[in-house]
Amino acid sequence: MSLQVETKRIGQVLCVQLIGELDHHTAPIVRDVIETEMNKSATLHILINMKRLTFMDSSGIGMILGRYKQLLQKGGKMAISDIPANIYRVLEMSGLFKIILIADSEQQAISRLEVES
Repeated sequence: MSLQVETKRIGQVLCVQLIGELDHHTAPIVRDVIETEMNKSATLHILINMKRLTFMDSSGIGMILGRYKQLLQKGGKMAISDIPANIYRVLEMSGLFKIILIADSEQQAISRLEVES
């Protein structure tokens, strides 16, 4: 299976919807899409919605961590929402929950990102 990446902007938040599998084949694609979108206009925060993500490996963790570091240099924050149970466990073991905001829904994440700005 492959991966689809859909993006939209809500204020200074770039919302990224991942659909399919995030692995070593697709992580560079997601990275390129996010970086292109970040360069188009002022992006202070990124929200990654995983509601329709079916699989993620360590390449996905690396991609997320790389974008997080970019945002940190700009004074921005990252959030992840709608995490499926199988992917939640992978993220939990990686330690990303200690540095990235986790939300139950996209709306909750956007609200929290805007409040914490």
